[in-house]
Amino acid sequence: MIKPLFTALLTLSLFAQPSVSETKKNTLKVAAPWEITSYDPAISGFAFHRLQVMETLVDADVNSALQPGLAMSWSSSEDGLHWEFILRDGVLFHDGTPLTAELAVKSLNLALTKPGILKKAPIKSIEVSDGKVLITLEKQFSSLPALLTHNTTVISAPASLDAEGNAIAAIGTGPFIVDEFTPPQSVTLKRNNDYWGKKPMLESASYLASGRAETRALMAESGDADLVFNLDPSGFSRLSEVDSVNTSAVAIPRVVSIKLNASHKFLNDANARQALSLAINRKGIATAITRFPEASATQLFPSVLSKWHNKDLPPLAYDVAAAKKLLAEQGWKAGDDGILVKNGERFKLLLRTFPDRPELPLIATALQDQWREIGVELEVSVSNYSEIPKGHKDGSLEVALFARNYGLTPDPIGTVLQDFGTGGGDWGAMGWENTAVTEALAKIAATSNDDTRSENIAIVSKALHEQLPMIPIVWYQHTVSVANGLKGYVVDPLERSYGLSNISWQE
Repeated sequence: MIKPLFTALLTLSLFAQPSVSETKKNTLKVAAPWEITSYDPAISGFAFHRLQVMETLVDADVNSALQPGLAMSWSSSEDGLHWEFILRDGVLFHDGTPLTAELAVKSLNLALTKPGILKKAPIKSIEVSDGKVLITLEKQFSSLPALLTHNTTVISAPASLDAEGNAIAAIGTGPFIVDEFTPPQSVTLKRNNDYWGKKPMLESASYLASGRAETRALMAESGDADLVFNLDPSGFSRLSEVDSVNTSAVAIPRVVSIKLNASHKFLNDANARQALSLAINRKGIATAITRFPEASATQLFPSVLSKWHNKDLPPLAYDVAAAKKLLAEQGWKAGDDGILVKNGERFKLLLRTFPDRPELPLIATALQDQWREIGVELEVSVSNYSEIPKGHKDGSLEVALFARNYGLTPDPIGTVLQDFGTGGGDWGAMGWENTAVTEALAKIAATSNDDTRSENIAIVSKALHEQLPMIPIVWYQHTVSVANGLKGYVVDPLERSYGLSNISWQE
């Protein structure tokens, strides 16, 4: 059963086993598909943030409400151009260095020079003012505190960097300290006994990046991992019958989508992108591959993003005949082998995807068959996920398949700006811009007025629905296996944290 997001968040307090061995109860083993390749927060901040090694100025709870983080409070000037953040007293980095406004400013300014969400905010300067962090904007941007919850804005100690500013360690302020790091596969953690907040009940934890979904499922079944993420459908089904674990699937604001290079000569017309969308049997993919039929995407923003989901949009359709008609109107004609040809060129595209999310290669294979039915030849390359942003940067990307979370910050505007603002983004639009969308996004970001935001969100969602720089396929279900005997695990819909500090073993 899929549990709805925000209305019934999953709390797994499991008591199937009467006790847990002494050797196990003070540690936890986590397995997930995501490699940790670097100490650099711009690259691997997501991992160190989820593992609660590093923290941000602003936090968020599982209901997307902003909460104090390393900053106790924040406020803006009347004109909305100056934001002050008051830091907590008595916070120490893992190496004993006290957190100061100067160090927080240094960390944020470094983040501003690297790829990340801060680049989408109109930041003029980040400075120290009377012991506070002062961020000055060039124009109003009401969502600034929400952006400061993102993992690329974590605050790290000076000793995390070498003399040239390169990340050489992950020294944060969180409840767990990196004990050993063996990139890209594993991290071991120990409890931070000097943590400023509530001390974790676990003494240690470990993280293993395991790319094969079958391996992760076996680890859950055998007890070699206690908390396992991203199960493939067969593994999820099998583990649902295993007494020693509890499995759940939770709808989150992540969407499996196709990213298109809209400047490609075959894809630069919205009608061509519409044809490709019409040829996708979303219900069939959701039923046969992800096995959650109700999760087939009707538009880009899923219903769990209630303020961004547009109920007035017609659902994305599956109509092969209409797809063929659109392509024929563009001058494409079937060749001897059924593949479309125009001006002597075959309609052939290369799709890049990766195996970290086990459903992606399977969906790519289904797309090969479905697009061939309309005369489009699709070659699939399954490689490292880094090939997608690399292809975006060098312009070689044609088509990509991945899952994008539009809830990475409590206010989705941060992620949407990254993806569909001016210039697009590594995981968003490529070769596509829309003036109405750009203007609407600026208005959304500048105000907290619900009516103004709703009006402009509707403009954005309608344009994305009609222009399809990204083609949504299925809305994501976050699958997890939790060992019996664990207490306190809560699925984070924003995928910001594994919540290790709240987890314990039943006595």
